Amino acid sequence: QVQLVESGGGSVQAGSSLRLSCAASGRTFSPHAMGWFRQAPGKEREFVATIRWSEGKTSYADSVKGRFTISRDNAKNTVYLQMNSLKPEDTANYYCGAAMAWYSATTLARGYDYWGQGTQVTVSS
Repeated sequence: QVQLVESGGGSVQAGSSLRLSCAASGRTFSPHAMGWFRQAPGKEREFVATIRWSEGKTSYADSVKGRFTISRDNAKNTVYLQMNSLKPEDTANYYCGAAMAWYSATTLARGYDYWGQGTQVTVSS
């Protein structure tokens, strides 16, 4: 079993930065990829960014490309999301997920096997 715990959310003004962290625990944690998704009230969970656990290859949603950076620390079983130049439309609950299988669709929520509880990010104008 894998447990994921997010942290680092908060309330900031537009143009600010935040760094989210997601720490994984459990026996022999070795996912295919880790991802960040977000969900605003009344909306579906949407893809933000993903990173392949072994080689570090990344992919981003167009809406965050150039502003957000996903990274990981394999030794700490932790994935990060550095968010710069935040906009009010980035306001959402942010979730990290672990995709365990090599064939997982890592830009889709259904491709992930485990989820954290989420951390709220609120950006005011």
